[in-house]
Amino acid sequence: MFGLFKKDLKLVAPVSGKAIDLSQVPDAVFAQKMAGDGAAIEATGDVAVAPCDGTLTLIFKTNHAFAMTLDNGVELLIHIGIDTVELNGEGFERLAEEGTKVTAGTPIIKFNAEFIKSKGLSLATPVLITNPDSVKEIKSLTGKDVTAGEDEIVTYRK
Repeated sequence: MFGLFKKDLKLVAPVSGKAIDLSQVPDAVFAQKMAGDGAAIEATGDVAVAPCDGTLTLIFKTNHAFAMTLDNGVELLIHIGIDTVELNGEGFERLAEEGTKVTAGTPIIKFNAEFIKSKGLSLATPVLITNPDSVKEIKSLTGKDVTAGEDEIVTYRK
């Protein structure tokens, strides 16, 4: 009876592209869910947006990833591409500042997808709940094309 009023909470795609299962990400840390649980997107766009409302708690110095904390305590990590930290920020532009409250769809980082690909790096972008023990259920919605800030990619129950 108490579960009747629990609703699925959602994360929308932070980048446009093809939603894939984490197991398809070419990096064991993400593929084996060592950094968290969720989904990934083979990015085709060039802007990463907030996947939900929350506080932007960290933008990595190299601008290749960002973290958010939601009002319900869930913590997220959005990591643009694989091994993109090696670019030392080249090809990435910060559009928002740490510590700010953002809403789903708020642009956070602009990136040069062609430049990243030209360096031989994957644009697989993990969207992770980094404290999965704080939620009851995580479902990834993969195998479809998604638009940044619009289409659901992960649902979870608190």
